[in-house]
Amino acid sequence: MKGIIFTEFLDIIEDAFGLDVCQKMLDQASDIGVYTAVGSYDHRALVTLIVTLSKITGVSAEDLQEVYGEAVFTRLLQTLPAMTGIQQDTFNFIKKVEDHIHTEVKKLYPDATPPQFDFISETKTHMVMDYKSARCMSHVCLGLIKGCAKHFGQTVHVTMAPLNKSKSHVRFNLDLIVE
Repeated sequence: MKGIIFTEFLDIIEDAFGLDVCQKMLDQASDIGVYTAVGSYDHRALVTLIVTLSKITGVSAEDLQEVYGEAVFTRLLQTLPAMTGIQQDTFNFIKKVEDHIHTEVKKLYPDATPPQFDFISETKTHMVMDYKSARCMSHVCLGLIKGCAKHFGQTVHVTMAPLNKSKSHVRFNLDLIVE
């Protein structure tokens, strides 16, 4: 997992919970090192940080992942190469993640293994997509989807259902609320 995910996580935790809680999380998480934005790290270290933070704050690990995903969307968007000619709305952006963003990430970081999105169906107001990742961080994906909708000023109701026991394969149903 790319280091930017870790450094942004620590920044968001510090902003949300304060420096003391962030430091307590780092102190209590065993075998946790120092992270740089350009490094590559085992995703299990992020899981350890999330579980440790959950124990400290009493907030569920799933909720922490979701909040993180939503908060980090805009920060990650700023690091992406320009996507000219793409209609800027939630569904179109999400569709471009697989073809454009993940492709660019792999060019920049050949060892990267981003999640895979498979699009099952779509209308103007409904999208069904599958998320596949060995990292099993579908709640981060849920937060990213919510952050994306917020960024584009849209209201999207999202439900998710695991398709296997490990939650490495999750189906998302997105409904655009048109007002």
